Amino acid sequence: MPRDEVRLDCGLCALRLWREGDEPALVRHANSRAVWRGLRDRFPHPYTRADAEEWISLCRGSATRLAIEVGGEAAGSIALEPGDDINCRTAEIGYWLGEALWGRGIATAAVRVMTGYGFEALGLTRVFAVPLANNPASARVLEKCGYALEGRMRRSAIKEGVVLDQLLYAITDEDVSRAPLAP
Repeated sequence: MPRDEVRLDCGLCALRLWREGDEPALVRHANSRAVWRGLRDRFPHPYTRADAEEWISLCRGSATRLAIEVGGEAAGSIALEPGDDINCRTAEIGYWLGEALWGRGIATAAVRVMTGYGFEALGLTRVFAVPLANNPASARVLEKCGYALEGRMRRSAIKEGVVLDQLLYAITDEDVSRAPLAP
């Protein structure tokens, strides 16, 4: 699929390229303290129109940084950040979804499809995630998608001045070949 045509159907949502015009929806869903609390500090809060414009410009044409579209609008984001050097066939997955849409299985559907896309279209051998340990909902999304908890990185992050643990979850191409990702 050409990079300018990336659109992945997830059932409850779709994953697609970011585009001009997504800014108002992006600001509406991203400007949430609850969303920000589960993410790295490079994700701004408050989230402004300028932040949205910068993000969309950064993602323009990227087949690994996609919008999570729900009801015809961008309601979140999901990305695979490829490794390099000896880690060139691995990627870290990161995602967020607007708070109004939590608890509906949308993030799980998006992670499941993006993970499959990473293995099939990008030739990855391993996808991993590092959620904060105080974010059990994110950990549960990963578990539902077949990711295995590989470890706890003790006292490895600081969020809002609090030292936190992070969890290391991963899935490999061999895991998926033994038990394909469920729809």
